Amino acid sequence: MCAEPADTAADSRDQTPAVAFPDNPVLVATTRGETVENHHRGAAIVLDAEGNVVLAWGDVERPVFARSALKPMQALPLLEALPDAPDLTPERIALHASSHVGLPRHTALIEAWLAEMGLSDADLECGHLDWPTEPSTARAMARAGARPTAVHHNCAGQHAGFLRLAQAMGAPTRGYVQHDHPVQRAAMAAISDLTDLDAEAAPWGLEGCGIPSLALPLWAVALGMARLADPETLAPPRRSAAIRLRAAMAAHPDLIAGPGWCDTVVMETTRGRVLVKRGAEGNTAAMLPERGLGLALKIDDGDRRAAEVALGLVLETLGELSAPEREALATVFQPAVTNAAGASAGRVLPVLPVENPPQEEEEEDDDGDRIDPWDEGWDDDATG
Repeated sequence: MCAEPADTAADSRDQTPAVAFPDNPVLVATTRGETVENHHRGAAIVLDAEGNVVLAWGDVERPVFARSALKPMQALPLLEALPDAPDLTPERIALHASSHVGLPRHTALIEAWLAEMGLSDADLECGHLDWPTEPSTARAMARAGARPTAVHHNCAGQHAGFLRLAQAMGAPTRGYVQHDHPVQRAAMAAISDLTDLDAEAAPWGLEGCGIPSLALPLWAVALGMARLADPETLAPPRRSAAIRLRAAMAAHPDLIAGPGWCDTVVMETTRGRVLVKRGAEGNTAAMLPERGLGLALKIDDGDRRAAEVALGLVLETLGELSAPEREALATVFQPAVTNAAGASAGRVLPVLPVENPPQEEEEEDDDGDRIDPWDEGWDDDATG
C-alpha cells in the first residue's frame, strides 16, 4: 500500500500576505553611557488650516489611533451646544479636553461638576479601575487604604463633559460612550468637519475609557488641529467654540494634564503659544494659534517619553522655541536617563531626519544652519 501524500492543507489554503509598512525615520534615540541603546521611529506632520504642508516626516498617510490627542476636537460640540451657559466655566472646558493625572484638585472639580448636573461618579462610563497617573497621588491613596473611582480615570473630565452634552441635547445619559449615541455622533461630526473626512466611516476600536477610538491618517489629525488654531473658515458657532477652547487650555494648562507633565509644562512655558494634547501610545497633537498651524506625531512603538522628545524636535525645527524656553524645557525635550540610585546613565535625544542626503561626491554642506540634535550645546543656541 502506497504511503499517503504529505498533508498539503497548509500549502493550499489562502495565503494572506503580510502587511509591509515602509520604515519611518528614527526621531528619537536613547543612550546608555555613550552608546545608543534604543531608537524610536515615527512620523510627524505640520499643516496650516488650508492643508499646506510645513513639515512632514515619515508615513503621514498611515492611519493611527490618535487616542486622547483628539480630545480638543471632540470638545467642540459641548461648547456649541452651550455657548452662554454659566456652568460651562473655563476650568470645565479645560477638563473636558484633558487627560488629567488624578490630583485632588482634578477630582474635586469633576465631582463638583457632576453634582451640579445632578449626577455622580456612578454615571461616568470610563471605568473605575485605573489609579491616578500621578505616582505620588496614587501612593498616597494606597497608603490611606483608598481605592480609585471613576473620577480618577484620566478621561473623567471628558466624560463629565459628554454627560453635560447629553443633557443639553435631551439625549439619554446612559450609554453615552456608544458609537451610535448622539453624543459620540456629534463628536465625530466635529472631527469630520475639521479633517475633511467622514469620521463615522473611519475604522475604530474601543478606547481605554470606552468611547470609540478612531483610526485617522496622521495628516488629518494635524489638519484638525490647524483648523482649531486658525478657525476663520469654520462656521461661526464652531469658530467661537474653538476660540473658547483655546482660551481655556491656555488659561488652565494644569488641568489638561498636571504639574510636571509635558502638555502642562510646554503650555506654561510658552504661555499658551503652543497648546499641546498628548494621547496614549506615542501620540501627540498641538496647536500653534499665532501661526495658524496644527501638529501631529506618532511614535511607532508607542513610547510616551519618545513622543515628548519628538515634539521638542518638531518645535525646534519650526523655530518655535526661544532660548529661555528651550532651557526651561530641556528636562522634557532632552531628559536624562537615571538609575535607581539617581545617577545619570544616559540621555534621550532627538534625531533630525535627513531628507535627500547628499551623494558622497557632493562636498557642499547644505545643512550648515540646521540643528544637530546630537550636539550637546544645541539647547544653548538661539533659534533666530
